[in-house]
Amino acid sequence: MSKVYVNVFRQSDHILVAACDAELLGKTLREGNTVFIIQEQFYGGSLVRVEEAIGMLRGATCANLVGPTIVGTAIKEGLVHPQSVITIAGVPHAQTVRR
Repeated sequence: MSKVYVNVFRQSDHILVAACDAELLGKTLREGNTVFIIQEQFYGGSLVRVEEAIGMLRGATCANLVGPTIVGTAIKEGLVHPQSVITIAGVPHAQTVRR
């Protein structure tokens, strides 16, 4: 069973869900001039099964996702368009916004 870290931020009518694959929390990705830090303060909420994280993403107005497990599952569930995914040091990253 795959696990991911999920942190949920609420402000007014907006819900931001930040999620990363468990093994990526605290890592720094480097590619060219890009330095992407997967910070515990932002991503390090609860450690949950990926299916539970997908349920949280369904109610989100914004999402920030890092890692092949969470991004790949979000694509399969129709929550992320595959062409919107970028990779940093080989790790997929996606952001979504819904109204």
